[in-house]
Amino acid sequence: MCSAAIPLSLSLFKPANKIKLKLPWWVKITTAKPKCVYYFGPFDSQNEAVESQPGYVEDLKAEKAQEISIEIKQDLPKLLTIPEE
Repeated sequence: MCSAAIPLSLSLFKPANKIKLKLPWWVKITTAKPKCVYYFGPFDSQNEAVESQPGYVEDLKAEKAQEISIEIKQDLPKLLTIPEE
């Protein structure tokens, strides 16, 4: 079951001064049933995100999610869980 959208506070990623901000890595998982997008992270490296993804997939499979697709990307999602209507 895809729950309501969970907002992410962007203030967590604002630089303290004018240094260039590097986007964190996220595991983006999309499921067809329920039709939903989940973001897991943030991670400091692509490798860290890749290594963590099996646990998230396992949890979603245990909840009977179907047609799971995974993307590892640098991003700054506004929501961590996005139900698609």
